[in-house]
Amino acid sequence: MAILADFIGIVSSIWALCYGCPMQDAPFTLFEPVHRSSCVVFATPHSGRHYAPEFLAQSVLDSHAIRASEDAFVDHLFEPAVQFGAPLLVANAPRAYVDLNRACDELDPAVIEGVKSLGVNARIASGLGVVPRVVAIGTPIYRGKISLKEAQERIYRIWWPYHHKLTALLDQTRVQFGQAILIDCHSMPHSAVSRGPLEGTAPQIVLGDRFGAAADETLMAHIHGAFVEAGFRVARNTPFAGAFISRRYGKPQMGQHAVQIEIDRSLYMDEARIRPSAEFDAVRRRLVGVIADIARLGQSGQELAAQ
Repeated sequence: MAILADFIGIVSSIWALCYGCPMQDAPFTLFEPVHRSSCVVFATPHSGRHYAPEFLAQSVLDSHAIRASEDAFVDHLFEPAVQFGAPLLVANAPRAYVDLNRACDELDPAVIEGVKSLGVNARIASGLGVVPRVVAIGTPIYRGKISLKEAQERIYRIWWPYHHKLTALLDQTRVQFGQAILIDCHSMPHSAVSRGPLEGTAPQIVLGDRFGAAADETLMAHIHGAFVEAGFRVARNTPFAGAFISRRYGKPQMGQHAVQIEIDRSLYMDEARIRPSAEFDAVRRRLVGVIADIARLGQSGQELAAQ
């Protein structure tokens, strides 16, 4: 699989260079600091918002409703990472088109022709496989099914290049710094944390490390503390512990950690209109301090090993 990922990544790069694909048509955009000084890599796999006309023509949803699964503006919130010596990898394709936080073989037979069921898989059953059948609110995306060929083409053109680049970034980081820390940045609907016993005291930030399997506890405690110091209410692993990306890249025994960050959308945007709210700039300023704190942890190179 690693060899195939390398091959596809090379082919994608050559294709982009030869044909000069527009930035929005590229599978990702990588923002890099002038001087790389941190072992932290920030990434936003669900903030892509390039909805191609042909994709919208396939869908029963309009150009607004189809954005329900999008982690809107999360890439803008974490842009300051490059100021502190850390790269930021941003997906361009939307989650509704292909989900980069799913395994490439999580194919949904209910939306892809010719696919056989692989058994019980809660993500596929809910319509949220690698090629989603529904947007986050459970509304169907398509009138019927798409072909297996089309699904495979999306994975080939979007999924593989993104993960090839992320793998390369983390590998290079471990070589340079001796360790790598992936901060996987997402957003969550306010409704996901505001119901039931959480009412009134709902977390504004949920940190996920797959209950300790994806990151060192010292790192988690540091990140948790940084958000608390910035005035956020923070929870860990509930209701979001991390999915495919955390599982694939979180290998603390190898000096590679993955921490998923979910931020409540209602803090910084009008969820119904999918627009930044009046509080957007204030929230972004608070996050700058958190991002700087996380990046500094990555600069020391000694802190995790010493504790």
